[in-house]
Amino acid sequence: MRDDARVVAYARHLDDGHRDGLCSALRGLGAEVRAASAAGSATYDVLTLDVSLPADASRVRPGLSGWCSATGVGAALVPAPVYAPGPKLLIMDVDSTLIKQEVIELLAAHAGREAEVAAVTEAAMRGELDFAQSLHHRVRALAGLPSSVVDDVVARIELSDGAEQLVAAYRDAGHRVGVVSGGFSQVLAPLAERLRLSFARANDLEVEAGMLTGRVAGAVVDRGEKERVLRSEADRSGVPLASTIAVGDGANDLDMLAAAGLGVAFRAKPAVRAASDAALDLPDLDVVRYFSGL
Repeated sequence: MRDDARVVAYARHLDDGHRDGLCSALRGLGAEVRAASAAGSATYDVLTLDVSLPADASRVRPGLSGWCSATGVGAALVPAPVYAPGPKLLIMDVDSTLIKQEVIELLAAHAGREAEVAAVTEAAMRGELDFAQSLHHRVRALAGLPSSVVDDVVARIELSDGAEQLVAAYRDAGHRVGVVSGGFSQVLAPLAERLRLSFARANDLEVEAGMLTGRVAGAVVDRGEKERVLRSEADRSGVPLASTIAVGDGANDLDMLAAAGLGVAFRAKPAVRAASDAALDLPDLDVVRYFSGL
């Protein structure tokens, strides 16, 4: 019996040639294309194909990846539980995913150590450093800063393009959407309130006498904790893991991306792209809603 799935293709512009080429490639891989629909916005086009997979579907995802490499178009093979009717859950990373910046670098700029901290952040996101150790190292650079710098950073936060639309699409459809971050709750809280997120989890910067101590209070939100948050929120919501989507960009997101029904690498590091179910290089998070059929 053939399993149903969807192939969602996305680019700044798609035309009939892309549709015909993708359909031909899928048929060559043994898939049956049953329906097609087009959508999008002023900044991107989306093509959704309902397909029936061959009995041996192992070639479909690599074959789809090859078509993407040849055409420059992004595409995701989406399992049926992700877009089927029923409750859904979206969980996202924050830094360089929900927002355009890395919060700890914005904070470190106030201490004149942005370049140093940015270099450590890059290495950690590539998976070259232990995340918890790298976080403690970077937070030490913040020691002695007044806690008021947090307000300055919050004012500078820029949401990624499409972030508000994506969150609203989930929320308006009655689904849960939230974030889990290796960043800091003091910065995340006002953002979560603004977007009316269902949940938000992050590290706590320790503050004493109105000054940052250079330490994190409590356990670090690392890759294992991110996966645990995904699983606990799915359980709390009554959403099967197979119906969840996780979005992230760094090595700290790998466990969460692997556990979700669809793991999406958003403008991600190469190792994260290689380990994820889908890679979204368009700088627009709103594309993700098409994976879940919203």
